[in-house]
Amino acid sequence: MSHATEVAEHVRNEMSKVIVGQRQAQDHLLLVSLAGGHALIEGVPGLAKTLAVKALAQIFQLHFQRVQCTPDLMPADVLGANVFNLSTSSFSLRRGPIFTDLLLVDEINRTPPRTQSALLEAMEERQVTIDGTSHALSGFFSVFATQNPVEFEGTYPLPEAQLDRFLMKIGIGYPKADEEVQILKNIQEGFDPRELQNAGLVPLPSDSLQKARAEVSAVRVEPKLFQYIVALTARTRNWPAVSLGASPRAAISLMQVAKGVASIEGRDFLIPDDIKFAAPAVLRHRLVLKPEADLEGMTADQVVREVVAVVEVPK
Repeated sequence: MSHATEVAEHVRNEMSKVIVGQRQAQDHLLLVSLAGGHALIEGVPGLAKTLAVKALAQIFQLHFQRVQCTPDLMPADVLGANVFNLSTSSFSLRRGPIFTDLLLVDEINRTPPRTQSALLEAMEERQVTIDGTSHALSGFFSVFATQNPVEFEGTYPLPEAQLDRFLMKIGIGYPKADEEVQILKNIQEGFDPRELQNAGLVPLPSDSLQKARAEVSAVRVEPKLFQYIVALTARTRNWPAVSLGASPRAAISLMQVAKGVASIEGRDFLIPDDIKFAAPAVLRHRLVLKPEADLEGMTADQVVREVVAVVEVPK
């Protein structure tokens, strides 16, 4: 069994102690961590999005910070600022919550574009610039941003440039009836999501994530699969219902996530099914549909399914 497979099994077992159901969403969060990317998590309030990210941080022994987005949130509230110290007559850096390993940006579409753009450099370059000075971020730095899919008033939709920096867009839906019953039973029996430290989560060794990432990076990709990934992303650019297709960054992200899928399945080589599994979560937020397609009720997921169905799979 590969190290990445062991990590995946451990994470699934531990997450099941605090999250009921949502197995695919849990696997997607794990894949984001293994690929070292960022995730946009979409779901209505109360579906344990924050709890899932906090649990993931505790299992991997990573530092966790949270930013609650509001319309008056300023870039300095996220990045930090240089503060003048009267006693020493000098400036010192007051670090913001972005100096962490896992940063949960709650309701990101509620914060204005100026603050949203402050995250761009951090997400892409793993550094922030404050008063002209660059500061490196953690090597494990990842942004997990949430947004509510049904609220539009008082929100600022994310621009395409920022959406493209999210490795995956993870959808979380309502639990099934039996799962919701189990949630109630857990609460009745004493589980308190606000006291995660008492949930009995067993952390992994501190170097486990680094080792798993090394295995993901070493997964072999045959030349014909490079061509398959490019064929998928290129096909979205001339799809009839799409006005803006997937970028080359999307192709890179698709390969990275697919390699993560292969690794947790215990393989050191990529197969087409890995790419097919990764495609919806990697591409859905990168496609801009034409207005007429929107009016007809078409979704980005539907387009991705159709594209995957028509692009020839390499033999």
